[in-house]
Amino acid sequence: MFSQTVEYALRAVVYLAGQAPEARTTDQISEATQVPKPYLSKVLQNLGRSDIVRSQRGVGGGVTLVKTPAELTILEVVDAVEPIVRIETCPLGLKSHGKHLCPLHRRMDDALAMVQSAFQKTTLAEILAEPSSSTPLCDVPSLRSRKGTTRGK
Repeated sequence: MFSQTVEYALRAVVYLAGQAPEARTTDQISEATQVPKPYLSKVLQNLGRSDIVRSQRGVGGGVTLVKTPAELTILEVVDAVEPIVRIETCPLGLKSHGKHLCPLHRRMDDALAMVQSAFQKTTLAEILAEPSSSTPLCDVPSLRSRKGTTRGK
């Protein structure tokens, strides 16, 4: 259901949220998230255009989140790279259906609405704070050392 681009964007922002407010280089993000650097660069450009991340060149530069992890939702990240497209009219273009979706397309749209709602209600801080035996999406070393835990991948 979710593309590789969405997965990579989420990995990158979860990593940055775990490092916040520190900046990280594209190389560091790529290594930690296992996202190929050329693909990551394109994803970060999209996230930058949507004011999810900002980058600064030079010594001490790198990529950081624009908002705090507590302010940034999963939906904002998803919408920045591949927005969830709701089904508003018949995808088959049937004039007799118009805006009155058939039972199949209504259920599909209902599922999209649930995903959209769940993502809107979930912040990056909540993802990082959720108790789990595995780290979300990528290994976040500084998070482990801050919390004094040795959560595995």
